[in-house]
Amino acid sequence: MSDRNLTETTWRDVRESAPGSIALLPIGSQEQHAEHLPMGTDTLLADAVVDRALALLDEEAADGAPSLVRLPTLPYGHSPHHLFAAALTLSADTLGAVLGDVLDSLAACGYRRVLVVNGHGGNDEIMKLAVKRFALRAEVTAAACSYWTVTSGEEDGGRPDVTPGHAGWFETSLMLAAHPGLVRTPVPARQPVDPPPLFDRPPYPGLTVERHGEWERVGGSTDDASTADAAHGRRLLDDRARGLARAVLAFDAATRRQP
Repeated sequence: MSDRNLTETTWRDVRESAPGSIALLPIGSQEQHAEHLPMGTDTLLADAVVDRALALLDEEAADGAPSLVRLPTLPYGHSPHHLFAAALTLSADTLGAVLGDVLDSLAACGYRRVLVVNGHGGNDEIMKLAVKRFALRAEVTAAACSYWTVTSGEEDGGRPDVTPGHAGWFETSLMLAAHPGLVRTPVPARQPVDPPPLFDRPPYPGLTVERHGEWERVGGSTDDASTADAAHGRRLLDDRARGLARAVLAFDAATRRQP
């Protein structure tokens, strides 16, 4: 596989590889993750899934793998709802503008296919809008996903009721697998919150509800992480990485020849 790291590549190689390559942009955040996970959890997990997916493509796809150019991970996201504790946040307008500028730069360099891989829930809508706007103003095909949404279909996904959650069982299991030295253990049990936050359990299916002060009230996490373990984390990480690798192959097959 032709897998390049943009930071380590000369400008001539970037230009030469652009027309036939997929530019892959991971994005994350810096924000509180309860008492046991680091601020950069979302960035670290986006990187872990992307790196594992690239390794799987290198191992399994051989000569049939697409040409990929991995961009540096954007480490800041839209996290104003975590400022009650600590976060470094971009406004929605700023994050949209940053993504727009990066995407426009890729088009100017000759890239016609871009995939954005997100690690933070607060970025999701902004990322999707940025990709839509990009494809309207430039002759490109762009795609986006949050890493927890792409699965291989071979693993049951663990506990869908708390996936992805925030600083809970899912993220803590992944971090125990990917960066165990950054997890403060033992992870304390989270006491049930009554009433449950409306962002997590809306009063009617289909509603998205945000209520002022909810994140602070629940202590910055969505569910109990005390039963998280590295074995589950490894399976979850492999499943998302395998899903992302297959998504890359499908995206490449569908866009290799632009109409």
